[in-house]
Amino acid sequence: MKTRLTLAIIALAAVTSFAGSITAPRISGNYLEVRSCDVYTGPCFANAEMGLDGKEGMLVWSIREGTWNGVGLDGLSVMAVIRADGTLGDLNYQPRAGKAVLIVDAKADSQQENALKDFATKMAGKLIKEVTAVKVASMDVQMGHCKAGSCAKIKAGNLVQISTRCFGDNDHVCGNEDRFYPPLTNVDGALPAFTELASFAGRELNLTWQMTDKRSAYLGTFAR
Repeated sequence: MKTRLTLAIIALAAVTSFAGSITAPRISGNYLEVRSCDVYTGPCFANAEMGLDGKEGMLVWSIREGTWNGVGLDGLSVMAVIRADGTLGDLNYQPRAGKAVLIVDAKADSQQENALKDFATKMAGKLIKEVTAVKVASMDVQMGHCKAGSCAKIKAGNLVQISTRCFGDNDHVCGNEDRFYPPLTNVDGALPAFTELASFAGRELNLTWQMTDKRSAYLGTFAR
């Protein structure tokens, strides 16, 4: 009886120790990316754009809660606007010259601003080779506010405006659409979405754009 009791205590201690070693994510929230080419499409459309379009992208992280580099970032957002020399997400060709403008939430203090910049560059990884500018802007970020979770409305000062919605029947053109390009970063539960508007008015990438009516967005969540 004693032996069984001892074994049970040891087993319970092992389970407790294992549970204690599983750390909760240090930072989590919602994610949106919009590209200048269709990401949810058929091969016939994708092949027509590959190498010509899709060199621009906007990545938005809306932090629900958590810390980065020991700094609390609850409720803040950060964005990377990227321009590369090739189609982003093309698995056969990795763009070599990814330049980015980082846009940091105006609600952030100086410590939080530095943490947000580091967070965005780490999350973007090899997509960003050079940060050409860091901008501070008031950010109004709404993601996944419709039933299917594919709706977003983003505004970053007078620099960026994004609006997405769920797909409708009229958005399926060739009938064999799929997620032709994967998301650009590590994201959970990514859902493709229809981009109603995606505009960038900054001058630091030597290009401004306003894209409408494209199947070019992903929404999801992140936890790191």
